[in-house]
Amino acid sequence: MKKFIVIIVGLVITVGCKEKNDEPYKGESSGVINNVSVIIDNELWNSPVGDSIRYVLAAEVEGLTHAEPLFNLNQYPTNIFKGFMRNSRNIVIVAEGKEDVFAIEEDRFARPQNVVFVTGSSKEAVIQLFKKNAEAIVKSIQRMEVKERQQRIKKALLNTTKIEKELGVTLSIPTAYAYAMEREKFFWLKKEIPSGNSSVLIYEVPIHKLENDTTAMANVIAVRDSIGKQHIHGTLDNTYMGTEVAYAPYFYQIDFKEKPTYLTKGSWELRNDFMAGPFINYAIKDEKNNRYVVVEGFVYAPSKPKRDLVQELESIILSVEIQ
Repeated sequence: MKKFIVIIVGLVITVGCKEKNDEPYKGESSGVINNVSVIIDNELWNSPVGDSIRYVLAAEVEGLTHAEPLFNLNQYPTNIFKGFMRNSRNIVIVAEGKEDVFAIEEDRFARPQNVVFVTGSSKEAVIQLFKKNAEAIVKSIQRMEVKERQQRIKKALLNTTKIEKELGVTLSIPTAYAYAMEREKFFWLKKEIPSGNSSVLIYEVPIHKLENDTTAMANVIAVRDSIGKQHIHGTLDNTYMGTEVAYAPYFYQIDFKEKPTYLTKGSWELRNDFMAGPFINYAIKDEKNNRYVVVEGFVYAPSKPKRDLVQELESIILSVEIQ
């Protein structure tokens, strides 16, 4: 009798679970950061269709000192796309078909996952469809990779209470970073890496410093150069960080969490020395407190790839919340 009751209870639980979740079980996605699985038959991959995919997904990253691709592409023919291969975090499926179809789906085969479908009625149709939706495709992959990085960062977080008290700002930064400098309304955090380091700067400036008669980009550069001269010095006398003058930075006006923001990407150099590298700078307008909160990441890693290092810094910056 007891055995019969246990069986009935088990069936009730099983049925209840099925009613609550009709979806089939989906495993965890996997993959190296910034790797994309491109599912496309060899004939298309070795045609202008493949060229158009590489042109978009392997384009150069903005603001780096040396050319690096947006993503590392791994191509697989459609007949082997099964089993564990479907667990890739980012998948782009390209094919010819009867109709022109473009779609981006989340969690199609695993979680979390970003799957892009591009089907065209001809090779030219596939190319045009990919070209038309290039920005959406790239942004969907970038969002997924930032999300993945932020999840990894959250596993071991640095205590940032002092930043919150001083600046009214919270952010998620891994314990691999340490406080290199603390001044009034200014923090410099640094992580040592093989043959170099990654840094995060957090400070505030009055609104009028970035909103005067000069152009916004010139104001941002003037402020970051003054901060570099004041705080970021080399080991030799009269050496300090400034913006590389030989290359114009990439500059955008964006909304960051519903706040007007200046986004600047470019190269820094150590004046009167030979150190240099990429930086990414967010100047976030905080009207309530009559200020801009500036959060910047910069990298020194000579002769090393820098794409992933800069992306980690941007993932940290994107976690910022102004209290």
